[in-house]
Amino acid sequence: VKDGAPAPVRASETGRARNWTMPPLRLERECKERPNSATIDNRCIEFDRRENQRCAFTMAEILLSLTIIGVVAAITLPSLTGNINERTWNTQRKALYARFSQAISLMPALNGYGTLTENTDSAGSTSIEDTAAETFVTDGLAKVLKINNICDSEHLADCGIPSVITNLKGSKIDPFPATLTDLNPMFNSTIELPNNAGSIVPWTYSLINTKAAAFETANGESIAVYYNPNCKIDDAVSNEVYTQGWMCANFIYDLNGTKGPNTMGKDIGFITALYAVDSVVVAPMPHVRVDRAASQQKAGELCKSIDDEYRVPNRQEMAAIFYNRRLYGTESGPFWTSSQAVSSYYADGILAYGQNMGSGCSHKCPRTSSYKVSCVKR
Repeated sequence: VKDGAPAPVRASETGRARNWTMPPLRLERECKERPNSATIDNRCIEFDRRENQRCAFTMAEILLSLTIIGVVAAITLPSLTGNINERTWNTQRKALYARFSQAISLMPALNGYGTLTENTDSAGSTSIEDTAAETFVTDGLAKVLKINNICDSEHLADCGIPSVITNLKGSKIDPFPATLTDLNPMFNSTIELPNNAGSIVPWTYSLINTKAAAFETANGESIAVYYNPNCKIDDAVSNEVYTQGWMCANFIYDLNGTKGPNTMGKDIGFITALYAVDSVVVAPMPHVRVDRAASQQKAGELCKSIDDEYRVPNRQEMAAIFYNRRLYGTESGPFWTSSQAVSSYYADGILAYGQNMGSGCSHKCPRTSSYKVSCVKR
């Protein structure tokens, strides 16, 4: 090298250009294999310094990365949590329905539990001693289902029943229904119901406005029960009939007590036991109804267009939706069921049952009629 001339540059073992005047760096492999060797000199130290400098992040880069992670988490976490909750509720709902179906099938009959006694005090005031729903739980259901706690209508909250719930349409139900007619006013036997010129099966049974009771299951669910001690046997073969008499017990469940969201379709739902003997237990999970009318032949297609799991409810499921119409948030008027019947008075010989959500009447009609559509899944 001539005096005053720049030092020549050559490629180092690591592939980077090195100044000839700088002591050559030891091979990367050698520096890493003998980090504590006595032969370590300034060349290894310089190599480590440059390697660390090349791999480090600045504070700005770290803050930017954390900001991006936070934004992505804020966007995706609620959806992820909601999906996890939805799967948990669906699993718990199906397990609860299975336990109730098995328990109800073990009971010899669902009617006749409890009493309603009219008492008159010295001042002439009359009161009704209502033990029907509570007795149904203690003397009937508790023998076939594991129950931890039982509460009367004045202490529903002690069994985890929330004071306010949200129905399927987003409206608040406040306070929580404490009696059968609070659940559905059409259980009041004093209401004059139309008989359609005598063609509907008359109101031949006595309805009783019983108070609700509540209990907690061994799995932690909170259940409110509404009971009709005068429920009937299966008369579903009738052409037209008021379905209030079919209901023996209606259960509104809360899968996680008062924790929330206390919303129908999420942690809130219902299970209904119909008919005094040979009982049928249903637990339809309604979807917000298809907001247009259709023939009965087209009703199934409308439900399938929502999701393959949805279908038109059968006659008993539609009756259960009628009982719980406050939870559903439905309007009055006729809705289709999937149940059909044979008749010789119509061209195709096939009729279908409709359910009037205002009066509770279930009736046969031509499948070509235009009724509202409700869709459910199990």
